[in-house]
Amino acid sequence: MTVQTIPLNNPSARGFACRVIQTAPEGYVAIIRERTRSLEQNARMWAQLEDISRQVDWYGQRLTKEEWKDVFSAALKRQKVVPGLDGGFVVCGQRTSKMGKREMSDLLELMNAFCAERGVKLSAPEWERDQIERAA
Repeated sequence: MTVQTIPLNNPSARGFACRVIQTAPEGYVAIIRERTRSLEQNARMWAQLEDISRQVDWYGQRLTKEEWKDVFSAALKRQKVVPGLDGGFVVCGQRTSKMGKREMSDLLELMNAFCAERGVKLSAPEWERDQIERAA
């Protein structure tokens, strides 16, 4: 049996999930969890990170959008920092791809508050700009 992901969106999907569980071989595991972030949330996050990386100096240096993602996800998760093997420090990370929709919303709210405090002008993600252009 291969790995199956079944979004529990309606009674039919729930029934199918029950049948899959009932027929699963002995020793298999069923995991029920919140759905991970949406594509829209991901696009918004990267658009905002791009804006922040272009507009904010952080303690005298410009960070990449990937580095800003680490800063924000570490702040959200109250992550620990440990010394690196060859000096410096390493944040014990949280992958945003593993975040649920609610947690991703919390991350985006944190980023929005940061941007509002520092006057960062946010641009819309590409998919949102496309929708606006189509509607015009």
